[in-house]
Amino acid sequence: MIYIFDSNVFINLFKNFYRSRFPTLWQKFDAYVVSGQIVSVREVLNEIEGRDDQLSKWAKQNRKIFIHPSFEELAFISEIFKVNHFQILVRIEERLKGKPVADPFVIAKAKIIQGCVVTDELLKPNAAKIPNVCEHFGVDCLNLEGFMEKENWTF
Repeated sequence: MIYIFDSNVFINLFKNFYRSRFPTLWQKFDAYVVSGQIVSVREVLNEIEGRDDQLSKWAKQNRKIFIHPSFEELAFISEIFKVNHFQILVRIEERLKGKPVADPFVIAKAKIIQGCVVTDELLKPNAAKIPNVCEHFGVDCLNLEGFMEKENWTF
Protein backbone atom coordinates (compact mmCIF):
# COMPACT_ATOMS: atom_id res chain seq x y z
CA MET A 1 0.00 0.00 0.00
CA ILE A 2 1.18 3.49 -0.79
CA TYR A 3 0.35 6.18 1.76
CA ILE A 4 -0.04 9.80 0.78
CA PHE A 5 0.78 12.00 3.76
CA ASP A 6 -0.95 15.31 4.38
CA SER A 7 1.17 18.17 5.71
CA ASN A 8 -0.38 17.97 9.19
CA VAL A 9 0.93 14.42 9.61
CA PHE A 10 4.48 15.46 8.77
CA ILE A 11 4.13 18.43 11.12
CA ASN A 12 2.84 16.24 13.96
CA LEU A 13 5.57 13.64 13.44
CA PHE A 14 8.38 16.17 13.46
CA LYS A 15 6.88 18.17 16.33
CA ASN A 16 5.99 15.31 18.68
CA PHE A 17 8.36 12.43 17.90
CA TYR A 18 11.96 13.52 18.37
CA ARG A 19 14.42 11.41 16.39
CA SER A 20 16.64 10.94 19.42
CA ARG A 21 13.74 9.71 21.60
CA PHE A 22 11.91 7.55 19.02
CA PRO A 23 14.67 5.97 16.90
CA THR A 24 12.65 2.86 15.95
CA LEU A 25 9.74 4.94 14.67
CA TRP A 26 12.10 7.00 12.53
CA GLN A 27 13.88 3.90 11.22
CA LYS A 28 10.54 2.55 10.03
CA PHE A 29 9.45 5.93 8.67
CA ASP A 30 12.71 6.38 6.76
CA ALA A 31 12.46 2.84 5.33
CA TYR A 32 8.92 3.55 4.08
CA VAL A 33 10.10 6.81 2.49
CA VAL A 34 13.00 5.04 0.75
CA SER A 35 10.76 2.21 -0.47
CA GLY A 36 8.15 4.62 -1.83
CA GLN A 37 5.41 3.50 0.56
CA ILE A 38 5.21 7.02 2.02
CA VAL A 39 4.84 9.79 -0.53
CA SER A 40 3.19 13.15 -0.73
CA VAL A 41 2.45 15.86 -3.26
CA ARG A 42 4.24 18.98 -4.41
CA GLU A 43 1.65 21.20 -2.73
CA VAL A 44 2.43 19.66 0.67
CA LEU A 45 6.07 20.52 0.05
CA ASN A 46 4.98 24.08 -0.77
CA GLU A 47 3.01 24.24 2.50
CA ILE A 48 5.92 23.11 4.67
CA GLU A 49 8.85 24.70 2.82
CA GLY A 50 8.27 28.11 4.36
CA ARG A 51 8.79 26.76 7.86
CA ASP A 52 12.12 27.21 9.62
CA ASP A 53 12.41 23.87 11.38
CA GLN A 54 13.64 20.29 11.07
CA LEU A 55 10.65 19.33 8.92
CA SER A 56 11.45 21.98 6.34
CA LYS A 57 15.10 20.89 6.25
CA TRP A 58 14.08 17.24 5.91
CA ALA A 59 11.57 18.07 3.15
CA LYS A 60 14.22 19.91 1.13
CA GLN A 61 16.49 16.86 1.39
CA ASN A 62 13.66 14.50 0.38
CA ARG A 63 12.04 16.47 -2.45
CA LYS A 64 11.66 13.32 -4.56
CA ILE A 65 8.76 12.05 -2.42
CA PHE A 66 6.71 15.19 -3.13
CA ILE A 67 5.27 14.22 -6.50
CA HIS A 68 3.91 16.57 -9.16
CA PRO A 69 0.28 15.89 -10.13
CA SER A 70 -0.49 13.79 -13.18
CA PHE A 71 -3.08 14.74 -15.77
CA GLU A 72 -5.45 12.17 -14.26
CA GLU A 73 -5.05 13.69 -10.81
CA LEU A 74 -5.77 17.18 -12.13
CA ALA A 75 -8.88 15.85 -13.87
CA PHE A 76 -10.02 14.24 -10.61
CA ILE A 77 -9.51 17.50 -8.73
CA SER A 78 -12.02 19.07 -11.11
CA GLU A 79 -14.44 16.28 -10.12
CA ILE A 80 -13.95 17.15 -6.45
CA PHE A 81 -14.77 20.80 -7.13
CA LYS A 82 -17.90 19.89 -9.08
CA VAL A 83 -19.35 19.16 -5.64
CA ASN A 84 -20.25 22.68 -4.51
CA HIS A 85 -19.75 21.86 -0.85
CA PHE A 86 -16.15 20.79 -1.46
CA GLN A 87 -15.17 24.04 -3.17
CA ILE A 88 -14.38 25.49 0.24
CA LEU A 89 -11.34 23.20 0.42
CA VAL A 90 -9.63 26.27 -1.02
CA ARG A 91 -10.61 29.08 1.30
CA ILE A 92 -10.95 32.66 0.08
CA GLU A 93 -7.97 33.83 2.13
CA GLU A 94 -5.73 31.22 0.52
CA ARG A 95 -6.90 32.19 -2.95
CA LEU A 96 -6.39 35.90 -2.31
CA LYS A 97 -2.93 35.45 -0.80
CA GLY A 98 -1.83 32.77 -3.26
CA LYS A 99 -1.12 30.29 -0.47
CA PRO A 100 -0.59 26.64 -1.41
CA VAL A 101 -3.50 24.29 -0.77
CA ALA A 102 -2.61 20.62 -0.75
CA ASP A 103 -5.84 18.90 0.30
CA PRO A 104 -7.40 18.24 -3.13
CA PHE A 105 -4.03 17.14 -4.52
CA VAL A 106 -3.48 14.67 -1.66
CA ILE A 107 -6.93 13.16 -2.23
CA ALA A 108 -6.49 13.01 -6.00
CA LYS A 109 -3.09 11.28 -5.71
CA ALA A 110 -4.61 8.60 -3.46
CA LYS A 111 -7.63 8.12 -5.74
CA ILE A 112 -5.61 7.74 -8.92
CA ILE A 113 -2.90 5.44 -7.55
CA GLN A 114 -5.37 3.58 -5.29
CA GLY A 115 -3.36 4.57 -2.25
CA CYS A 116 -4.44 5.72 1.19
CA VAL A 117 -4.54 9.27 2.50
CA VAL A 118 -2.98 9.80 5.91
CA THR A 119 -4.24 12.97 7.59
CA ASP A 120 -4.93 14.10 11.11
CA GLU A 121 -8.05 15.95 10.02
CA LEU A 122 -11.23 14.53 11.53
CA LEU A 123 -14.37 13.36 9.77
CA LYS A 124 -17.07 15.86 10.69
CA PRO A 125 -20.69 15.76 9.54
CA ASN A 126 -21.33 18.09 6.59
CA ALA A 127 -17.75 19.38 6.58
CA ALA A 128 -15.39 19.87 3.66
CA LYS A 129 -12.47 18.10 5.30
CA ILE A 130 -10.16 15.54 3.73
CA PRO A 131 -11.88 12.54 5.41
CA ASN A 132 -15.28 13.77 4.20
CA VAL A 133 -14.09 14.13 0.61
CA CYS A 134 -12.36 10.74 0.78
CA GLU A 135 -15.53 9.12 2.09
CA HIS A 136 -17.60 10.74 -0.67
CA PHE A 137 -15.30 9.45 -3.43
CA GLY A 138 -14.42 6.07 -1.89
CA VAL A 139 -10.77 6.87 -1.12
CA ASP A 140 -9.08 5.11 1.80
CA CYS A 141 -8.21 7.52 4.60
CA LEU A 142 -6.51 7.03 7.97
CA ASN A 143 -5.06 9.22 10.68
CA LEU A 144 -1.45 8.79 11.83
CA GLU A 145 -2.37 6.32 14.56
CA GLY A 146 -4.54 4.36 12.13
CA PHE A 147 -1.61 4.19 9.70
CA MET A 148 0.70 2.90 12.45
CA GLU A 149 -1.91 0.36 13.51
CA LYS A 150 -2.51 -0.85 9.94
CA GLU A 151 1.23 -1.29 9.41
CA ASN A 152 1.58 -2.91 12.86
CA TRP A 153 4.05 -0.32 14.11
CA THR A 154 4.60 -0.67 17.84
CA PHE A 155 7.31 0.91 19.95
